[in-house]
Amino acid sequence: MKDDDETEMIIALTSDRGLCGSIHSSVVKAIKARLAEKDDAKLVLVGDKAKAMLQKIHGKKVLGHFNDIGKAPPVFQDASKIALSAIDLGLQDYTRVTMYYNSFKSVVAFRTLKVPLPTKNNMTGAENYNLYDSIDDEVLQAYNEFTLATMVYYGLKEAQCSEQSSRMTAMDSASKNAGEMIDKLTLTFNRTRQAVITRELIEIISGAAAL
Repeated sequence: MKDDDETEMIIALTSDRGLCGSIHSSVVKAIKARLAEKDDAKLVLVGDKAKAMLQKIHGKKVLGHFNDIGKAPPVFQDASKIALSAIDLGLQDYTRVTMYYNSFKSVVAFRTLKVPLPTKNNMTGAENYNLYDSIDDEVLQAYNEFTLATMVYYGLKEAQCSEQSSRMTAMDSASKNAGEMIDKLTLTFNRTRQAVITRELIEIISGAAAL
């Protein structure tokens, strides 16, 4: 199927919290690159950071938004809520569903990934689907919902690990920069203070000599 013939839903995983470097903007940058190719793609935004960066220009593409993300470690219930809401927003009607998130690589590095998410249609169209005899629609629906929730949960966990490590690195760098700035300002203050004292002493000595 040609890209122009496909309909696409994009799920963006960010959080509500900042002070973590380029962790959120990296996801948004990848999504903007995709929207430049697929202008009619629809968005489901997880986290206020994705909404803040995409709402203004791509607001008409936003189908749903979830906040209160990142304030506490994600649990499976959070992922289930996102997955079921995406289904309610018509996920099964799209030919392609893609999730964008940050994957933990190391304490100082992360990767922004995009992974396809399963729908009932591409499950039934899978090459090995015919190996199973008479799968009930309810069973397929339950399996699809569970698979979606599991993959979203994995993405949330990876994103949180990446965010926390990036925040730690950013705050460590900020602390070092602040320390260096304090040292420079202290040195400048001491030099200025010493110059003032020296000037006052010269004035006192000059005045005494004049008498």
